[in-house]
Amino acid sequence: MRPRSRLAASLLTAAALCLPLAPQASAAPAPAAGCTSSVPFVSGTEGYHTFRIPAIVRTATGSLLAFAEGRRESAGDSGAIEVVSRTSADGGCTWGPLAVVSANGNATAGNPVPVLTRRGELVLLTTRNGRVSEDEIMAGKVSEADTRRVFVQRSKDNGRTWTEATDITAATKQPGWRWYATGPGHAIVLRHGPHAGRIVVPANHSSSPPAGSPDVGTEDKYYGGHDLYSDDDGHTWHIGFVDGRTDGVIAPNETTVAELQDGRLYFSSRNQGSAPEHRLGAYSADGGRTLTAPYQVEESLSGPVVQGSVLRTTVPGVLVFSGPADPAKRRLMQLRISLDGGREWRPGLTVTTGPAAYSDLVQADPLTVGLLYETGVSGSYETLTFQRIPLWRVAG
Repeated sequence: MRPRSRLAASLLTAAALCLPLAPQASAAPAPAAGCTSSVPFVSGTEGYHTFRIPAIVRTATGSLLAFAEGRRESAGDSGAIEVVSRTSADGGCTWGPLAVVSANGNATAGNPVPVLTRRGELVLLTTRNGRVSEDEIMAGKVSEADTRRVFVQRSKDNGRTWTEATDITAATKQPGWRWYATGPGHAIVLRHGPHAGRIVVPANHSSSPPAGSPDVGTEDKYYGGHDLYSDDDGHTWHIGFVDGRTDGVIAPNETTVAELQDGRLYFSSRNQGSAPEHRLGAYSADGGRTLTAPYQVEESLSGPVVQGSVLRTTVPGVLVFSGPADPAKRRLMQLRISLDGGREWRPGLTVTTGPAAYSDLVQADPLTVGLLYETGVSGSYETLTFQRIPLWRVAG
């Protein structure tokens, strides 16, 4: 198939000339001829009612490691939920057996955020809570043991085994925050400038109403955005920027991040505020410690209220965003393309016109973008499907 646009042709030419992914990443076995998609997680199988919340990372060996929440009791966001994974050694064409990475008894462990460090180890952040709901947590009605807490794990063997989860809540959650969520989706390691090697993890939280307020805390305006960073490969953590406005118009929530060519960071966030059909964007010039300006509405990036993913591709200057494009429903999974660091977005490849929700992007190999996303026939949560997309096709 030949490229259908000037941009697609440019992407094909640039991709052919691009550099390897990273110094520590080796080539994985070539995918099978004609392989374009696979289904690593199918709801209703392997003892799980529903698989949701995709995250994916390329390991030091070039294999792909896909994560999901395995929800045992229902499709709901609370209850018995575990973080599970599968590995693909052939570019996402086939997947190994399911493994449980993080569990919390009959309560919740979720929101996986993986990243490959500069030394080739994997670091995984997750969040946990007791058998309580998000509304109960936001209303401040739960105990300290049951509220949201942040954990980190490490793998030195490309995800085959993991350390025990270590609680890092004291370093990553401010007093007065109630709800908390890492990502979900991949984190990044900075490649350029004075903070090269830094891990940056996008995250969100909810804050408590001020004293004397009649609010409960479950109001959407109390959602806020922040990030975490580590300068020692994930051994110690710090809170970076915090955008906690409560004006009700802009309320950052689930967030994704990419490093731009000039070393700045671009954050793209779901908005729980009064302009929910548009996403929010912000930039950092100091490695995520602060924002150059608070989150702003991105008029050229619309969709329903849902998580999304952004990826800096191997083609210089090209960002790709994945998310549903229908502003009213979780359907129509579409790639969007930016050539100016996220200021403007144009429609790219439509992956499916059917139901679709959360997603995560990965550079599967120098010439291929991988998309792990929630989809199905009757609803969005029937499968997590993986799609291999040649770089020249992302533009549609």
